[in-house]
Amino acid sequence: MKRIWLLFAQTVTVAVALLFVVSTLKPQWLDRRASVPTVVPVIESGSTSGDTTASAIYSFRDAAKAASPAVVSINTSKAADTQSQNTDPWFRFFFGDQGQGQPQAGLGSGVIVSEAGYILTNNHVIEEADQIEVVLNDGRKSRAQVIGTDPETDLAILRIQLTGLPVVTLGNSDALAIGDQVLAIGNPFGVGQTVTSGIVSALGRTQLGINTFENFIQTDAAINPGNSGGALVDIRGHLMGINTAIYSRSGGSMGIGFAIPTSTARSVMEAIVKEGKVTRGWIGVEPQDLTPELAESFSVPAGTGVIITGVLQNGPAAQAGIRPGDVVTQVGDKPVSSVAQLLSAVAALTPGTPATIDIARKDGKQRVQITPGKRNLPRQQQPGGR
Repeated sequence: MKRIWLLFAQTVTVAVALLFVVSTLKPQWLDRRASVPTVVPVIESGSTSGDTTASAIYSFRDAAKAASPAVVSINTSKAADTQSQNTDPWFRFFFGDQGQGQPQAGLGSGVIVSEAGYILTNNHVIEEADQIEVVLNDGRKSRAQVIGTDPETDLAILRIQLTGLPVVTLGNSDALAIGDQVLAIGNPFGVGQTVTSGIVSALGRTQLGINTFENFIQTDAAINPGNSGGALVDIRGHLMGINTAIYSRSGGSMGIGFAIPTSTARSVMEAIVKEGKVTRGWIGVEPQDLTPELAESFSVPAGTGVIITGVLQNGPAAQAGIRPGDVVTQVGDKPVSSVAQLLSAVAALTPGTPATIDIARKDGKQRVQITPGKRNLPRQQQPGGR
């Protein structure tokens, strides 16, 4: 019995020693899975798979394939300025000798939104251009007609006369959330159509000093000069916004880009196509964001409402009985908590059609009826204006 036990102990010792040597020098011999190919699922854009147990390699090929054909390059040209400022020494100091009779060229992007040839782009892309050429992703080219512009949102509608046009699907930008993945498609620096990816960094960005009406989607997808007017799409290739501007100290992308939401672009486009222009409401007030101290004195929750600091004499607001010191909390069915929201809510009103405005005063809350007037463009945005 003792001899058998000794033999068993020696066998175990040798086995353990062999196991140690193999695990040190050839560990793959012990891993049976190494001989079986590992399958890593590729989750395409738009997949509804909920399997998160395995590592996934995300591809946006479907989104790019769906949206890219509808994104176009826009080349603009402007005739030479006959009233050259080259004789001004300060102009020559800052801009150099521009020469006489040199035409100006511009570059941007756009998005085909209708089989009838309508294209969404930025107003600043085609502003003051004498000729506009649209280049499709398939190589076709066409002169474009300006159907209408809206400088206050920096949007413009063009039209080309071609058939068989690819069209982007308009998405619901109101459903976007911070962290959603998006793609920016355009023609940066004229190198050709380019797709970059990122996420939604913020929503509802205002007070940037870019447009009168601001409600920007912020993204870290790379946007560079030439991307203006291009598409910001979700992982299904649906249009979420029109790329408009970047924050940059160098002129290139720094990971902070801004796009006009599709919800805004859709309403502007429908108005321009139908009437040739965008008509907005106006009530004649000077608003200011409500401070916590003022909110407490008017017995309204902090961050609710906008205080009126001035009322235009004989304007729609004055005729409705609104006076300085009133706190506007709602316009129609839209609650307002900032000047930007009040501006947008009033602009959405139909001129000449009565609407209701909820206000708070120290003596209580009231609902007044107001007939908005028609908002006029600032003088520098009127045709021929500065």
